Amino acid sequence: MTTPSVSEPIAVGTLTSTDRTAMAMVTTLFFMWGLLTSLNDILVPHLKSIFDLNYAEVILIQFCFFSAYFIFAIPSGKLIEHTGYKRSMTVGLLTMALGAALFIPAASVPSFPLFLAALIVLAAGMTVLQVSANPYVAVLGPPKTAASRLNLAQAFNSLGTTIAPLFGSLFILSSAPKTSEEMRAMPQLARDAYRLHEASSVKLPYLGLALTLLLLGVAISKFNLPAFAAARKSASISGIKDSVWHHRRLVLGAIGIFVYVGAEVAIGSFLVNYLSRPEIGAMSVKTAARYVSLYWGGAMIGRFIGSSVLQKVRTGIVLGAAAIAAFLLVSTSMLSLGSVAVWSILAIGFFNSVMFPSIFTLSIEGLGPLTEAGSGVLVAAIVGGAIIPELQGVFADRIGIHHAFFLPALCYIYIAYFAFYGSRSARTASLDAA
Repeated sequence: MTTPSVSEPIAVGTLTSTDRTAMAMVTTLFFMWGLLTSLNDILVPHLKSIFDLNYAEVILIQFCFFSAYFIFAIPSGKLIEHTGYKRSMTVGLLTMALGAALFIPAASVPSFPLFLAALIVLAAGMTVLQVSANPYVAVLGPPKTAASRLNLAQAFNSLGTTIAPLFGSLFILSSAPKTSEEMRAMPQLARDAYRLHEASSVKLPYLGLALTLLLLGVAISKFNLPAFAAARKSASISGIKDSVWHHRRLVLGAIGIFVYVGAEVAIGSFLVNYLSRPEIGAMSVKTAARYVSLYWGGAMIGRFIGSSVLQKVRTGIVLGAAAIAAFLLVSTSMLSLGSVAVWSILAIGFFNSVMFPSIFTLSIEGLGPLTEAGSGVLVAAIVGGAIIPELQGVFADRIGIHHAFFLPALCYIYIAYFAFYGSRSARTASLDAA
């Protein structure tokens, strides 16, 4: 189909076919934020060794990164309302480029707080990108295929998360990390030199990523993406002013996003340390990092398959079945050792695949002029990726990393509830009336 001029806004929900050219361009954004998000799984063991941190301390990487979603999601929704999807995507990419560039001075010091600050800036830009790109893909074609379309875009997001651990193991985890005991036994000067040397391994990769993001931002700003007419005023029902908080399905879906992202990030963040445990995989840190690609690769395969399945099977059924399977797998890993524990935890990635796009599309269905605001709420709920991994880190320090996976198991139980019951709520049902 012919790409409409950006000067001619299209009413949301009126497209009869998917704009493939725009879809292809926006999909590159999903790939980039997947790559950068998954690199945090490599930073966790890398910085844990460099700065001699415990699990609760090092997981501040994920806490700061995903907390930015909560802080910047609602302002991002306002930005989209005033500037449109295209300009918001450009702003997001340029902010991400700045955050990636800040890794260079953080590594030059080196300073763990500066790394956290760089991650916050990076995540702020990613928040703008998520709030704009997810609903944009959802409205870029017929409403009935929105979940399938978003699953396809998320499949390329998973391609980025699959490549990132391989990329990180090659360029960041270049040598075997020293243990806490070895670090503490080193003289102060030698310890400082070691930290500076190891931290410098992030400079070149993140410089390359910063330049790539900058170029992509320029490309998006010049690309003729279709513009959609967004309602600027609050909707009303029977003369009563409407709000996103009156939509029970959206609120339950936001909780679903919170626990889904929390579970996915918690598992990914601890995989390298988990697989390197003698009783689990007995792998080196570098080898374990490559296995993390299988976790994210499963999500990529699942999303390509899910994109097709969701055109034929109701979204809630697919989501519920995936959540039950993920719960059984994480429980199996917790209750076993060796190869069974390894492969059951890695297989969860396949069933994670359909969760985010399915929860997202079910939650914003029927919001109409509140779609942008609803998207902001859902992206704010990604803060689950900050809180649940941090809680799991606290439990890992106390009961061991093996049994701390009970937390993601509980998250999958809620997702199954949302899939089979919570997502059936009437579009305009209020919390009070529920």
